[in-house]
Amino acid sequence: MVNISDVTAAPSPDLLTPDNCAVLFVDHQPQMFFGTGSGDRTAIINSTVGLAKAAKVFDVPVVLSTVAAESFSGPIMPQLADVFPDQKIIDRTTMNAWEDIDFVEAVKATGRKKLVIAGLWTEVCVVLPTLSAISQGYEVYVVTDASGGVSPQAHEHAVQRMVQGGAIPVTWVQVLLELQRDWARGETYVPVTEVVKEHGGTYGLGLVYAQAVIGAHAAG
Repeated sequence: MVNISDVTAAPSPDLLTPDNCAVLFVDHQPQMFFGTGSGDRTAIINSTVGLAKAAKVFDVPVVLSTVAAESFSGPIMPQLADVFPDQKIIDRTTMNAWEDIDFVEAVKATGRKKLVIAGLWTEVCVVLPTLSAISQGYEVYVVTDASGGVSPQAHEHAVQRMVQGGAIPVTWVQVLLELQRDWARGETYVPVTEVVKEHGGTYGLGLVYAQAVIGAHAAG
């Protein structure tokens, strides 16, 4: 029951903010992309870079990780590395990043309890750390369009499994706009709209049009 006297204009504590989350990128590597068949791989790359730039705009801590980079999977995708040129990349032998001590220590060092995760493949390298983190008390948000599996079924079933385990599915634009949440926040307004114009597809093109026709401060 709603107590009307308690209703205020305040955000839910369930929402992502720049101060309560960290973003984890797991295994966005060439060999993993070669085996991805759940959706358009170029779109996954675009979503991943959009998510990375969203984290950078709001100074959200990130953890970058690869698996068997030198022996099998290749380096992290250069577009992602370019967003965080000084970020240490944690290479693992484990398919489950949550069984790698360095990875878990890096997550713990962020001090955040809400984890936003994207990776390849959804059914292995996203499912395993997601369920592992949830079991230890973290809230996990899975960025489905910045992740991919070996088939549509693999990706979809993996998302279903994580949701049943308590994870929350989101998209990269959803994360970006949830972090912004108010177009009156001038310090991030321009950087956010630039990310949208670069990676937001027709949404970004619409913003270009609105700013050209309506004015430079047309909201997203």
